[in-house]
Amino acid sequence: MYELKIKRAYLSPVVGDGYRILIDKLWPRGISKEKAEIDEWAKSITPSAELRRWFGHKEENYAEFARKYRAELDGNPLASQFADAISELLTTTNVTLIYGAKNEHCNHAIILRDWIVNHIP
Repeated sequence: MYELKIKRAYLSPVVGDGYRILIDKLWPRGISKEKAEIDEWAKSITPSAELRRWFGHKEENYAEFARKYRAELDGNPLASQFADAISELLTTTNVTLIYGAKNEHCNHAIILRDWIVNHIP
């Protein structure tokens, strides 16, 4: 069984990452494309710019941010297609969602991973 993982962009790629997908709207600062070893850049499933600015990576906003981001995902047909593609990839390899946020416990990657898990068979 293969895994859907999340990982900061600033951590070195490892073989166990499998297929690496950047899930940020902007490229992480200070990381070259070669060093990042990204297989896909999924801008279409990131939080909207308005939501991202409102959240501001403030932990006190996280619960409401999570609710609003899940609502954006639910209303985004590309998100369902993305979840289907992840499901397909997981039949042959691990998939790692790569994000740039500093906080490993309060970021959109956690919400997206959980949303995907709930939307794949």
